[in-house]
Amino acid sequence: MSSNSLPYLENAARHYAIQAVLNDREGNYGEAIKNYRNAIEVLNKIIQLYPDNPLNTIYKDWIKQYHKRIKDLESLRTSLLPATGSRSSESDDEDLEEFILKEKPKVTFEDVADLEHVKQAFFESIIYPTKRPDLFPLGWPRGILLFGPPGCGKTYVAAAVANEVDGYFIHVDAASIMSKWLGEAEKRVAKIFSKARDLAAASKKPVIIFIDEVDSLLSSFNAEVGGETRVRNQFLKEMDGLQDKDKTYFVYVIAATNKPWKLDDAFIRRFQKRIYIPLPNKEARLQLIKLYTKKLSLSPDVDFSRLADALDGYTASDIKDIVMTAHLRTVRELFARGSHDGVPRPITMEDFMEVLKERKPSVNKELIKVFESWDAKFKAI
Repeated sequence: MSSNSLPYLENAARHYAIQAVLNDREGNYGEAIKNYRNAIEVLNKIIQLYPDNPLNTIYKDWIKQYHKRIKDLESLRTSLLPATGSRSSESDDEDLEEFILKEKPKVTFEDVADLEHVKQAFFESIIYPTKRPDLFPLGWPRGILLFGPPGCGKTYVAAAVANEVDGYFIHVDAASIMSKWLGEAEKRVAKIFSKARDLAAASKKPVIIFIDEVDSLLSSFNAEVGGETRVRNQFLKEMDGLQDKDKTYFVYVIAATNKPWKLDDAFIRRFQKRIYIPLPNKEARLQLIKLYTKKLSLSPDVDFSRLADALDGYTASDIKDIVMTAHLRTVRELFARGSHDGVPRPITMEDFMEVLKERKPSVNKELIKVFESWDAKFKAI
């Protein structure tokens, strides 16, 4: 896979971030700092190479949080203060503000190919109750879990929700929660939910707490320490509180994971809607091809239906990368002619088929079977 592949870079950034969190948990601060920095470097490269990527707003938010965690870890390594050190409420307030997404992502539901069942779930859980809470005497789902293979659009869907919903979007990840200051992590969880409730009550608007890669935060580990148990218990307590039908504020937890089987059963039950984001079907692949090629010049011989058939088994990220690579073939030819002027030739069907000879699906069929099995056991839409 080429180094300028967007899916490759996104997966690399996630890998470094997860490794950083695991190092952080183990108290291996040096390795944690190194991996946070690696994640920041890759995310910055994504933003630089793909300035029109609609997820860049979220990636910038991650970078800010990773920088904050690096600063905390460096202070912890060099400070002689004991682990019970305290923080000021002013500092806590500043930290909480950093979780709130200030700029909406440049992606809407129209940019999400197919996945109508997902869009409908968000309308039923967020849009309808917000407009007419009187129609929901039994309450409404406030916990939504998105699961499926990497590259199929879970974070993309969450970004669309952040853009479409007139409210607040709070992004949370393990890096920003798991602090080594004794007792701080669970307090931070409580303060995030308290901030969300205050915002919802004051604005009468929905507040969404989005947890990406939720398995890295809320799953069980063999070498688990007491602080991690307290964090999970605090999440359970806060999520239970969201179900109080006497409360009319609109606070939601949307979580995404590539490994739903790692989640505790207790957390699975708290997500009333558990939605599988599968590999795109043919209709979705057709929409994705049209979406990714709408600003490109195509030869009349490009057969969308045939191309969609050839892309069976590929993720949404794979398809985007294939379109980019096919376009790059025409750009490469333009520069090879020794002239920077003019425009690249139209992309042909042969360009796409040549790319497909080299680029195989990033998700194997055995993994898909695992997701389908978990979906059959825990589906709740």
